[in-house]
Amino acid sequence: MGRAAEMLGVTPAFLRSLDATKLIVPQRSPGGHRRYSRYQLRLAQRARDLVDQGTPLEAACRIIILEDQLAEAQRINAQLQRERQRT
Repeated sequence: MGRAAEMLGVTPAFLRSLDATKLIVPQRSPGGHRRYSRYQLRLAQRARDLVDQGTPLEAACRIIILEDQLAEAQRINAQLQRERQRT
């Protein structure tokens, strides 16, 4: 966690708060240390950017979740459009 916090320029408490809001739930090492994926680090960076702009943490997490859902819906829509064009 310390290394991830250092990379993002945040405190470990900030990363714990993202875990508490369920935005990112890191894997745990056998010793209980949090392990973050690159994707989770990108989400944490996005959350930091929004919070730095004055967005409350809970709102920032909700925005990120909605952005992620929209991107997934757009991906599915594009895939369905491609399949439809083939027939």
